[in-house]
Amino acid sequence: MNITFKQLILAGGPILFVLTALSVYSIALIWERWNIFKKTFAGMDDLLHKSHALLKTGEVKQISEMCAKSRTPAGDILHKVITHYGTPQEKRELAEKAIEWHVSRLNRSLTSIATIGSISPFVGLFGTVIGVIRAFKDLSAYAGAGPSVVAMGIAEALVNTAAGLFVAIPAIVAFNYFSHKANDFASEMNWITEQVIDRSSPREFSGVI
Repeated sequence: MNITFKQLILAGGPILFVLTALSVYSIALIWERWNIFKKTFAGMDDLLHKSHALLKTGEVKQISEMCAKSRTPAGDILHKVITHYGTPQEKRELAEKAIEWHVSRLNRSLTSIATIGSISPFVGLFGTVIGVIRAFKDLSAYAGAGPSVVAMGIAEALVNTAAGLFVAIPAIVAFNYFSHKANDFASEMNWITEQVIDRSSPREFSGVI
């Protein structure tokens, strides 16, 4: 018995439609996160490179002016830290809160992506179980019949298993990638803000806006 692609899709049953909906939702979340991360990291390497160079010459005020024009999360954090009139400890607390806020913004929706990646194989497995039950039911109803009787039930089982993995793998890969990038952002910003704080003083930027 030859089973066409259309028959395989139909064989997936309601579970396949659930997995399709999860896949569409997952792709939408991944695309939205991709755009957010792209905007966050746009120009960040160049900004940090220039900041490192200016730190070596002690031109912290120039860093603040450059960051004020950058309109990026990294620039926003550095500008706030440099222009904050407080003790080094207060500046560190400000930096921690600012970094934490931006990281939480980056991590938004990642829980949903991780959840989809975790449950999709089990949803597919549920469809597999239903397909196997259907196959045995058909086999018992048509005793002595050939393998073609249970073919659709087995197809349903295999289609849903494959669909569950198809949905889960991209979601898990995306979650790991975005989590790694968010951690990189936090590490880079913690390091550069600490360097800036060590080289600045409350009275140094009285003319900085």
